[in-house]
Amino acid sequence: MAQDFDAVNVTINYEGGSITLPVGNAKALFGDDGFQLLRPQGEQVTISKKSHSRTRVIGGPSTNVDASNFTYTKWPRTSRSNSAGGAEILMQWENSEGQWVARMTGSASDLGSFLNEKSPKAVTFSTSGSNYGPFIKAGE
Repeated sequence: MAQDFDAVNVTINYEGGSITLPVGNAKALFGDDGFQLLRPQGEQVTISKKSHSRTRVIGGPSTNVDASNFTYTKWPRTSRSNSAGGAEILMQWENSEGQWVARMTGSASDLGSFLNEKSPKAVTFSTSGSNYGPFIKAGE
């Protein structure tokens, strides 16, 4: 039996956390262009290693290791465990026909900042006892 793709959960990573919700809800909230959010921007990180000496065997001769630099791309990610995968939140947005359950990792502040940058619709969410929002992308 085929499963409706809109019912499959998708995780959107952002700086400081992630949100997991059904694809249909992500499309309703972010629009059909919301799949662009699944292509996060990596951050270029440069690592510098200082020169140092290395001794292979205690008491043996030392060799000098030259200083070096390398750059890699750091991608947004979430930690995984056997738990449910984040705090349960209730979300509601313009024309959402009620509240919907999603899961959030990271802080509510980081999620609010993400929604403020990316959501074309006014959206609110609540965690255990706290309400946040509305958030909407500037210029919408």
